[in-house]
Amino acid sequence: MKLLMKEWKLCMHPTGYLMPLMAGLVLVPGYPYGVCCFYVGLSIFFICLTAREDHDAGYTLMLPVSRQDAVRARILFCAGLETADLLLMGVFILIKNVIGSLPNPAGLDAGVALIGEGMILFAIFNLVFFPVYYQEISKPGKAFAFAATAMFLWIVLEIVGTYTVPFFRDILDQPDPMYMSDKLLFTLGGLALFLAGTARSIQLSAKKFEAADLSL
Repeated sequence: MKLLMKEWKLCMHPTGYLMPLMAGLVLVPGYPYGVCCFYVGLSIFFICLTAREDHDAGYTLMLPVSRQDAVRARILFCAGLETADLLLMGVFILIKNVIGSLPNPAGLDAGVALIGEGMILFAIFNLVFFPVYYQEISKPGKAFAFAATAMFLWIVLEIVGTYTVPFFRDILDQPDPMYMSDKLLFTLGGLALFLAGTARSIQLSAKKFEAADLSL
């Protein structure tokens, strides 16, 4: 808990407060809503960039904590931002369905399945970004380039899937509350991937960070 507080007080970037609000883009007609998750990934990049400029790694490892503890705190802190984005997305989805939701030509409609989609996107981001970042923490831009590419590749596949894959087109991309049981199962699957992906990211990143030479 103390390391999480340290992350918030010393490493938090202003975009960490602003980017989760981009979940409000689900109110925009014809917008690829998965991109809302990309903005939170961008804020995580800025958090890691701020940590680099402030020599946070050197300071943290002067504390009575292990490298694994430092990695776990950073990733869990960022996962908290991702969770906040998903919760806000849920709020804006409710608002959109109250005021009237039109079909989205650029991917999944604003509904329950979109939350599961966001969880999958964050699982992909965490699995790609953090292991690459902790291999060489002086180059967060490199890690973000890989993670952003992976996220947009999935977003493109999801958009194409809403036109070509029957499960996406005929079930997930239908207005709520149609096929709600299938959408809930998809969202639960996304949650499982998010939790498992984040846990695996911590494991891989800790191994990378243990082997990293911070004197360079």
